Amino acid sequence: MRAIVYSRTGDSSVLELSEREIAEPGPGELRVRVVVSGVNPTDWKARRGSGTAATTALSVPNQDGAGVVDAVGEGVTGFAVGDRVWLAISGWKRPASGTAQEVTITLAERAFPLPDEVSFDAGANLGVPAVTAYRALTVSEDGPARLHPGALGGRTVLVAGGAGAVGHAAIQLARWAGATVITTVSGDEKAALATAAGAHHVVRYRDADAAQQIRAIARDGVDIVVEVAAGANAELDQAITHERSTIASYGNDGDVPLTIDFGPAIFKNLRYQFVLIYTMGAEAWAAAGEDVTAAARDGALAIGAGAGLPLHRYALEQTAAAHDAVEGGVVGKVLIDVAPQ
Repeated sequence: MRAIVYSRTGDSSVLELSEREIAEPGPGELRVRVVVSGVNPTDWKARRGSGTAATTALSVPNQDGAGVVDAVGEGVTGFAVGDRVWLAISGWKRPASGTAQEVTITLAERAFPLPDEVSFDAGANLGVPAVTAYRALTVSEDGPARLHPGALGGRTVLVAGGAGAVGHAAIQLARWAGATVITTVSGDEKAALATAAGAHHVVRYRDADAAQQIRAIARDGVDIVVEVAAGANAELDQAITHERSTIASYGNDGDVPLTIDFGPAIFKNLRYQFVLIYTMGAEAWAAAGEDVTAAARDGALAIGAGAGLPLHRYALEQTAAAHDAVEGGVVGKVLIDVAPQ
């Protein structure tokens, strides 16, 4: 089978197209024929030797994907050959289990049913982006631990960077769960994408009165902030929250150090929750898998330009170019076509 591999860290030139033998799944594993592989920032960061993983042996890039179960290992229940699945963090601590290959062997706990009405393209976007967004929306002290229609009814969510893949999913999931959704973006093009994703209100974070604009919408303050740039947006986040609000941060774009104004934060009982899905517990993963699948089945996690997340497609042999596109900050979702759909 064809696979993209690398055995040393570095820029995208370390990625090579190779032939690998198809192995049998072991206990607790599934063999999946990958149809579409999704590329996320964590993938190029791992390839460079930072972030969630570093390479000491042959590695296959990309954590997320969607495909069809090809074989079932001993002890695995709930899956059968021919089942459509979406994969999340398939290569976490398993460097040869990435999705940039025609067949991958993954842990069954990292695979989830892909409803017939959900495309493989959308399935390849349900891993890191959607699960990260889900986690951010379910860690509030006073908020729901699970998402479903109405779960966030009466609440206001601020999504920072609504044109990014995680921000896009956060808008969609919060809207599906009944929240009023505000998002911050840098300009008009991204504002249009965030609106297409379902945001009720869009604010340009570069505006001097951004906090006042948000407060005019959420007069009592925002309940949950889904944050992509914890340091750069710290002052804004602390200004637009209320008592017992949660700022759930999954990134620190811009690498600005995070500074918390302790006095106002403690009087608000403000909660900062840092979100990294690679190390969240099994119970949280099970809940995320079920609820993200339900949202996708309901049509809430659509992708494509019309849904606010333009697609950029590459062939398997163009994986290096796909990584370069994500590393370069392309707006939208980068997908790799591994097999015909």
